[in-house]
Amino acid sequence: MRLGSLLRQCVGALVIVSMLILSAVNALADRNGYRNAIRNAARAERPGVRPPGGRPPINRPPINRPPGNRPDLRPPARPSINAGAAAVRAQIRHNARHRYYRNIAIKRRYGHWYHGYGGYHQDNDAFKWLAFTAISLKLLDMVNEEQQRRHEQAMIDATSARIGVPVTWRDGNASGRVIALNETRNNEGLMCREFQQEIRVGGRTEDGFGTACLQPDGAWKIVN
Repeated sequence: MRLGSLLRQCVGALVIVSMLILSAVNALADRNGYRNAIRNAARAERPGVRPPGGRPPINRPPINRPPGNRPDLRPPARPSINAGAAAVRAQIRHNARHRYYRNIAIKRRYGHWYHGYGGYHQDNDAFKWLAFTAISLKLLDMVNEEQQRRHEQAMIDATSARIGVPVTWRDGNASGRVIALNETRNNEGLMCREFQQEIRVGGRTEDGFGTACLQPDGAWKIVN
């Protein structure tokens, strides 16, 4: 009885050991298979590498490498907006030089372009004199904005100055004067004045002439 019991215990122990060994072998095989699957998946992501199973390689565009053999990791260049911004600035410039306010034509062919006139920086404040921008002087291209505004302010002052008495101004290398040469009434009974503008910059002198009539709303209108 003791010998048979001992044999049965040995057989049971061998079965248990065999099962443990088989379980360990299966676990190792599963682990190796998992590693192989990961390795194959990684290889499949590489361009030009054919993974096991006949799967075609994945074609990817080549990486641009600048001098130094380093991959170009910079983001793609965005379309330049300089051209569009320049076009917008040109349109704004055009609208500022040639535009209308309260049906008054504003035409600054020369010099700086801005809103207002003279010491008035807003069109609403300067609308009475905006029409005088039609008397253009090329030498305004050679002065700064403050000098140009002083010249325009002299034009404003000349609308109420005595006939023949010049309104003068000077700023740095630029100076000028505006004279109301005469005053008459037109067929509609409106008061009209003939003006002479003069500007001097760096030894150069330029004159401009124009006749304007005072409208019922208080704004001047160039008639000649």
